[in-house]
Amino acid sequence: MNTLNGLTTMVLTAEDVDSAARWYADLLGVDPYFRRPESGPAAYVEFRIGPDEDELGLMDRSYAPGASGPGTSTTYWHVDDVEATLADLLAHGATTHEPLIVRGHGFVTASVVDPFGNVLGLMHSPHWSGRH
Repeated sequence: MNTLNGLTTMVLTAEDVDSAARWYADLLGVDPYFRRPESGPAAYVEFRIGPDEDELGLMDRSYAPGASGPGTSTTYWHVDDVEATLADLLAHGATTHEPLIVRGHGFVTASVVDPFGNVLGLMHSPHWSGRH
């Protein structure tokens, strides 16, 4: 039986995928490598980021399945400096979801809500740092 083997694609949603793609391209310093449809308003774009080329997808919110159940999850992305990355995201128009928290043993977290209503988690993890 397989368990979770790692992140394949984190998908965020937006009413205007083209606007979200521009915002994330500016933030990340890289353009999406994949876009559908290829012309006209985008329904889905995808970026590859970080040393493992993790995939960050942006999907038209109309395609998102309805929320079910009582909980939600936050995907955390490793960053070297949570405080600096948090400041950069806030300067780009994100808002604080969870402030910077020093959790001990080298772990630091924070999360923001992007301008399109998605929660984006930030984490400095000594376990992740040791792998790369």
